[in-house]
Amino acid sequence: MTNLKIDKIDLKILDTLQKDGRITNQDLAQRVCLSPSSCLQRVRRLEREKVIRSYHAHLDLTGIARHIMCIATVSLKNHTPEEFKAFETLIASIPEVLECYTVSGESDFFVRIICADMNRYVAINDQLVGSSSNPVNINTYVVMQENKRFEAVELHTLLSDT
Repeated sequence: MTNLKIDKIDLKILDTLQKDGRITNQDLAQRVCLSPSSCLQRVRRLEREKVIRSYHAHLDLTGIARHIMCIATVSLKNHTPEEFKAFETLIASIPEVLECYTVSGESDFFVRIICADMNRYVAINDQLVGSSSNPVNINTYVVMQENKRFEAVELHTLLSDT
């Protein structure tokens, strides 16, 4: 957790930007009851402190290209820092890997992958299995439907004292 002081106005700015990253500074300032210059200073501070990491467009891939989404659980046989680092480096080199989390429990990693088709997924799977002297176990789940897509974090549910 950062030592950065986040007040209620910062939270309003963050909530608004999560839902509409293309909002103009003028409209954002009106929505959070600040002058445009004060609002811009706050946004720049939040960017500089890396509270705001980037801005993205959510794409509907069904309108662009055929694809499949897979969620894989990966377990490494050997739990050495070197093996974890080697796996993380490999994952970072595969463009179809969108997210990777080190987790506790039966698996070591959760990996979300979007690729063109099952043939490409099999190639990625083979790359993950065959790239290391450390045996890995992969369980793959093909996503049939997105029931709730990530849109924004409801910040008020995380903060009890604001």
